[in-house]
Amino acid sequence: MNDLIDRLIDLAFAEDIGDGDHTTLSCIPATAMGKSKLLIKEEGVLAGIEVAKEIFHRFDPELKVEVFINDGAEVKPGDVAMIVSGKVQSLLQTERLMLNVMQRMSGIATTTRKYVKRLEGTKTRVLDTRKTTPGMRMLEKEAVKIGGGVNHRIGLFDMILLKDNHVDFAGGIDKAINRAKEYCKEKGKDLKIEIEVRNFDEINQVLALGGVDRIMLDNFNIENTCKAVEMIGGRFEIESSGGITFNTLRDYAECGVDFISVGALTHSVKGLDMSFKAC
Repeated sequence: MNDLIDRLIDLAFAEDIGDGDHTTLSCIPATAMGKSKLLIKEEGVLAGIEVAKEIFHRFDPELKVEVFINDGAEVKPGDVAMIVSGKVQSLLQTERLMLNVMQRMSGIATTTRKYVKRLEGTKTRVLDTRKTTPGMRMLEKEAVKIGGGVNHRIGLFDMILLKDNHVDFAGGIDKAINRAKEYCKEKGKDLKIEIEVRNFDEINQVLALGGVDRIMLDNFNIENTCKAVEMIGGRFEIESSGGITFNTLRDYAECGVDFISVGALTHSVKGLDMSFKAC
């Protein structure tokens, strides 16, 4: 997937710089050399250092990056995560893209770490979703991992997830599962199959048929989640999804589910405040 990140960086530079950073080019000599530091201004979890290094080196291979704090570390205001030295023109032209990526990734990692800590002492892992910024999914899902979470499927290609619409359009639980299994066999695909259920009747249908790896409990309340876990009895992995907040997260985990998927890790997260200043 590195090619997707490379293409994202190229597109980001194209949309930001266009035919030239005329502000920088007009007032900074091409020969001017300098240093800038990445200054942390808010408590959180740092993420995106490795991507930032790639951004700098793709734009100007001669930029030197000295890293003091690595991805996954908890940071506080006043911390200096790295110092970059080289042509001042290059420092100014890479600043915004690097900050956009690092602030976004660090915000996701910070939020994820908060959810992970909420689950400490249980077997439940927090999952991300496909509710990501178009084009930035690989970076956002990497940030979830840095924060201690687990990636669900990356996209529509690496897992079969039979959701309510798939089940309804296919004509029911049995047809959806059987067609998915036949498809994998015909195409030679070794894909895990997960199915979303909306009620106890659908759980019983899945238990009777089998053929899946995971059952997703969609919008079950806490009481019904505990009952569903008892019904499934460890025969399949169990994921809870829908309507789960930070405050109710642990209650769902204590029902015994294996995973809880949280769209809020990526779809509405606040970036971590930081700046890139001359030093």
